[in-house]
Amino acid sequence: MRISVKGRYALAAVVEIARNAGSGENIAVINIAQTLGISKIYLEQVFTQLKKSGILLSVKGSKGGYQLSRQTSKITAWEVLSALEAALVERTEDTVGENAPEIESAMKELVFMPLDTMIMELLSKVTVQNLLDNSEKQRTEHAFMLNM
Repeated sequence: MRISVKGRYALAAVVEIARNAGSGENIAVINIAQTLGISKIYLEQVFTQLKKSGILLSVKGSKGGYQLSRQTSKITAWEVLSALEAALVERTEDTVGENAPEIESAMKELVFMPLDTMIMELLSKVTVQNLLDNSEKQRTEHAFMLNM
């Protein structure tokens, strides 16, 4: 499985918004883009899709920006990625169904369907809060190692 750059940026940006959610302020795209080293224009495209999927809320104006639509513990990696990754929710196309339908059925039943289910289940268990907690742990450990 390969997650596109757009999907990876979306997940990272959502975690960055979650990191700043405690302030109660809207987070501007330019701030996230600078922090993560992502093109502002590209990130705006990602945010448009995240807003359409109900993950982000946007506020216009001088104090405008983005915030999460729900608590970080209620938004999953599956939701974020499936908002941008069509391949995650598409069913596998027939490979040899016309000439060997029994092989096609066996592959679907024993490989493709279980794999799709496992991916969805795994990504549905990982919340933005989990990612935020782990990133903060990594930041602390990294800072500790630099201070040694």
